[in-house]
Amino acid sequence: MHVPDGFIDAPVSAGTGVVAAAALAVSLRGARRELGGGPGGAGERTAPLAGLVAAFIFAVQMLNFPVAAGTSGHLLGGALAAILVGPYTGVLCVSVVLLLQGVLFADGGLTALGTNITDMGVVTVLVAYAVFRGLLRVLPRRRSVVTGASFVAALVSVPAAAVAFTAIYALGGTTDVSLGKVFGAMVGVHVLIGIGEAAITAATVGAVVAVRPDLVHGARDRLAAPLELRPSPLSDADSTGAEPRPADTPAAAPADTAPAAAAGRRRSVRPLWIAGLVVTLACAGGLSFYASSDPDGLEKVAADNGIDKQAEDHAAEDSPLADYGVEDIADSRLSGGLAGVIGVGATLVVGSGVFVAVRRRNSGGTPLEAGASTASGPPATER
Repeated sequence: MHVPDGFIDAPVSAGTGVVAAAALAVSLRGARRELGGGPGGAGERTAPLAGLVAAFIFAVQMLNFPVAAGTSGHLLGGALAAILVGPYTGVLCVSVVLLLQGVLFADGGLTALGTNITDMGVVTVLVAYAVFRGLLRVLPRRRSVVTGASFVAALVSVPAAAVAFTAIYALGGTTDVSLGKVFGAMVGVHVLIGIGEAAITAATVGAVVAVRPDLVHGARDRLAAPLELRPSPLSDADSTGAEPRPADTPAAAPADTAPAAAAGRRRSVRPLWIAGLVVTLACAGGLSFYASSDPDGLEKVAADNGIDKQAEDHAAEDSPLADYGVEDIADSRLSGGLAGVIGVGATLVVGSGVFVAVRRRNSGGTPLEAGASTASGPPATER
């Protein structure tokens, strides 16, 4: 889905650049709330993970998987980021990835950066988060539901991005091709890619839910144990001789949500962060060697329909990391693995720097701002 330079004309590219800039400005403001919450709060636990989420998306995007004859796909990551760290922070995560891919690896045009952020960042995040939260409102309060909802949200977000690209191309495409053919080809192949996106997203969200449900931003209010008050006599022991419970003692939480409440009591995120970093480095530095070499969905559709006739050379094509390989290293496994590790490190540093800066800016706000709840609300243990 990375749009190269030359696919979209200059006026529309400038327009999507304005849209992307506005979305980033809104996201920076919204991320201050998602990453805030005061010492020991949910935001404090989210902030260290946001940079890791961006690095993980970068790494898994290197793992192209086959979806049809001669076509591959890869994770877009908008759904995963929105569900784990929030929609505003999610837009920033995907944007950091796209920026570094364009500048360091010549992947996605620089003049098309606004188009890519709008399509792969904003559209996927908004669609996925809306679907995810909508499903959680009508389905039972269970961990399995969170994983299933993340699958559906990710599945829908990918063809939604394909539709958005087709709309952008209808406005500013540089070649005269049938929009009906482009629409059908883009949506068709990206429905298949969406299945892979959904599987990766659900597996990742499910793994986090299993060990730290309090860190799944989009489901925090669904996984937290509700606080119920049950009156009980205070004067005498009950008929069994057991000591009565005071009237304000919270009732036991449902079995499927009680662990989430315990998880929210200021536990360190370091073990999960370290485990996530190990998996991220393994994906980028090792598993990426086995990724499919077939063109991805947009590349294949562009070649089959003539969209790429006006494609331009990338401004960063001479980068020592162009095409995800390290210049002057002949061994392809070593070259690709080292490029992946460098990319993970760069994304982690830049992303973490952005989110630390956003959080520090939030800590300088008013008490109301610092304690503002996230879009999905804090867990019951923190209210």
